[in-house]
Amino acid sequence: MLVSDKVRSPCVSVCALDANDVCIGCHRSGDEIMRWTQMTNDERRDVLKKVAERERGSLL
Repeated sequence: MLVSDKVRSPCVSVCALDANDVCIGCHRSGDEIMRWTQMTNDERRDVLKKVAERERGSLL
């Protein structure tokens, strides 16, 4: 697999976990951040769906 084929990280270089262990920058959990490089593209897409939900929830 080419590097360009991998699902890219949502990291925005604002790295700080909140009280719920979720990054305030990319909205991934600490566990998701640690496992990102070992995940398949399908797993990464699942995380990105959760990230979108968390981001929407944080805007309310």
